[in-house]
Amino acid sequence: MSWNWIGRTQEEIEQARRDWMEGARFGEVKGYDGDPLSAPEFPPVPLKPRGRVR
Repeated sequence: MSWNWIGRTQEEIEQARRDWMEGARFGEVKGYDGDPLSAPEFPPVPLKPRGRVR
């Protein structure tokens, strides 16, 4: 999942996606003239934590 770096739980990741889509929290890219990129859709199943492996 491309959004796993932004949150530790499914709820945090979902909130980050909403913030991105609403243009909140992440700031603005100056000098970019195109439309904002859309966040990827979530799969229709709960996210599964990978655990911490070192």
